[in-house]
Amino acid sequence: MAKTSFGRSGGLLTWLGIALIVIVLDQFTKTLILGHFQHGDARHVTGFFNLVRVHNTGAAFSFLAGASGWQRWFFVGLGLVAAAFIAWMLRTQGHQKQFAWALSLILGGALGNVIDRLLHGYVVDFLDFHLAGRHFPAFNIADSAITVGAALLILDELRRVRRG
Repeated sequence: MAKTSFGRSGGLLTWLGIALIVIVLDQFTKTLILGHFQHGDARHVTGFFNLVRVHNTGAAFSFLAGASGWQRWFFVGLGLVAAAFIAWMLRTQGHQKQFAWALSLILGGALGNVIDRLLHGYVVDFLDFHLAGRHFPAFNIADSAITVGAALLILDELRRVRRG
């Protein structure tokens, strides 16, 4: 079993701290949007980017958004189970820097969206990128952290395969 270093660089507290920073940034930006936008509002920022207020009751790309409400608790449960598993992985594999960074970002993002589901019953999305009249589905800081974390996991695995 791998030993952890709770106080040193690369220890569990370091990785949980990174996840906490993601959660704080995510919730802070969502609070700003909730305070300054009504549901459905949009503000033009550039020719390819708007700030919007969208409520997503589903998962990525509004998957299951049209379900009857059970999906809220399903995604809360899934997020909490994933968070527990990720915390265990960070505890045992925290010495692998890129892997732990990836997991920390995913953990922070997952918990940021779980908090939304618990508080509001939906996830607050507000970043709207578009090109030639076509809009990418709106997303938030938590979603961004999950995406960057997933990309880091893929890169980490590709590096591991090339070494081995």
